[in-house]
Amino acid sequence: MDKLPLEALPLALPDAIDVEKYVICTYYVGAPPFIDVRELAQFAAIEQTTGTWTMVPGETVAVRKRHVAKVIGIYEVPQYEYSLPKDIERRQYILQIAFPWENFGAQIPMLLSTVIGNISLYGRVKCLDMRFPKSWLKEFKGPKFGIKGLRKLLGVKKRPILNNMIKPCVYTSCDIGAQLAYEAAVGGCDIIKDDELLANPAFNTLEDRIPAFMEALDRADSEKGEKTLFTVNITDRVPHVLENADRAKELGANALMVNFFAVGYSAFRAVCESTTLPVLAHMDITGAISYSPIVGISTNIVTGKLPRICGSDITVFPAPYGKAPVLKERYMSVAHDMIMPLHNIDQTWPMPSGGISQGHVEELIDDMGTDVVVAAGAGIHAHPMGPRAGAIAFRQAIDAKMQGIPVSRYAKEEGHEELKTAMEAWGSGKTGLDL
Repeated sequence: MDKLPLEALPLALPDAIDVEKYVICTYYVGAPPFIDVRELAQFAAIEQTTGTWTMVPGETVAVRKRHVAKVIGIYEVPQYEYSLPKDIERRQYILQIAFPWENFGAQIPMLLSTVIGNISLYGRVKCLDMRFPKSWLKEFKGPKFGIKGLRKLLGVKKRPILNNMIKPCVYTSCDIGAQLAYEAAVGGCDIIKDDELLANPAFNTLEDRIPAFMEALDRADSEKGEKTLFTVNITDRVPHVLENADRAKELGANALMVNFFAVGYSAFRAVCESTTLPVLAHMDITGAISYSPIVGISTNIVTGKLPRICGSDITVFPAPYGKAPVLKERYMSVAHDMIMPLHNIDQTWPMPSGGISQGHVEELIDDMGTDVVVAAGAGIHAHPMGPRAGAIAFRQAIDAKMQGIPVSRYAKEEGHEELKTAMEAWGSGKTGLDL
């Protein structure tokens, strides 16, 4: 390798590369002390671009110059300078590798194959972040609606949006779900969402469910004077997921939902780019990819950046307030990647989810601000006074926060019986599992 010109080596100074030509990935690597991480990083750069375990004839200097990845940073934490502790078992590193994006183009399957493909088999390797250049992002369309567009569509100017997931998650008759949707919507929900576990089964098809739900929501809208979206779950195998998107619109659906990880980013992107309806992305399976602290891909990438780039208008992700096991700082970083400026890519609505009750609204808005979708399932449908009261209670909690009044105090005021009942039932909502 030393005989090659410097520009053909899998090494570069970060100052010297043209950042518009590379996707720069940051990794955590844990390695035994006898491993030369500098050598390991260069091997990974070659393995994921031009070569393999030994030099092959076709891997010419010209090929290397154009296509090899560049190791641009190796940082040990803590950074030992003159000696190692005698009992050290593992050294911890942050690596940065720049991949020429012309190798994989403006698409996500080959991006992932390149930046975390074979090297994901090598033990303690976790991709912590990906820096996408403007030149790569301009090939993606991003959200059609995003935060501003959905506010305009729903006529909601400032407050958080309220979403309800129909519970039970799976149920036999679409009439049952439609009645629950009506009650939640008339109580004040802006969005009614299918659960991720119900898509298009034979006992509750899209052809049956969509007309029933839309009729119920039309009735609710006429009564409450507000618009309600129904994000119908069209998750399926390719090409059925795309056919479902078209069919859902024909049946009168006004929004779509996809379990994006289950169908894959490409199929999800195809849905977002082909439909004129808002699209909600559900994050199931994320934990299998991200929840190990030492291997996989970080949640801020797989749930924050990538669905947004594909075109998600709303993305569901775990909230730390109720039943979901997630650190608040990790949760905040995912939301950060949904809403911060990202060149031509519009913002995605963060939708924290998982055991959220009315008592969580105050903390949720303190953390997220008002550009957030408040997601409630059982907190609406299990309300002691019924789902309509559950939705009313959430709207009362949101109103309290928007007025700067503590939710607990607002619940005690006259006319807020629904919120008072919810607070008495769940308080902060951290009640554990009731099996």
